Amino acid sequence: MDEPKVEVFFYGSYMNRAVLSEVGLAPVDWEPASLPGFDIRIAPRANLISSPGHTVFGVLASATHCELERLYAHAHEVLGETYLPHPVLVQIQAGETRPALCYIAPQMIERPAERDYVDRILEPARELGFPDWYLARLRSFTP
Repeated sequence: MDEPKVEVFFYGSYMNRAVLSEVGLAPVDWEPASLPGFDIRIAPRANLISSPGHTVFGVLASATHCELERLYAHAHEVLGETYLPHPVLVQIQAGETRPALCYIAPQMIERPAERDYVDRILEPARELGFPDWYLARLRSFTP
């Protein structure tokens, strides 16, 4: 029997299919989405903070719990960051609100992001047609 999939909101480098493929994850379900009530920080990795009045853009994808465990174990082991799942309500382009998991680091030692890391986020953000103001927000983290 196939393991059930859950919906997950990716907002950082995991919006980049090439990055996901590095850990053998290739979600079939993939659509642009937004998460109101949060702001993005990239210092040195992408992370979210609760922030009324702000919105983060990303993708709504589906994955199994085993795939997500492998993905975020990689984030911890290779990138040095621990991300934990949080339930959120995201909005897809059709205006529908959907529940999803969103992985957020409860703490991160802030330091400047690397240019190539920010570029791995900017590339899919452009391709997905995120608003210009949001692209400028992402670019603001480029050293």
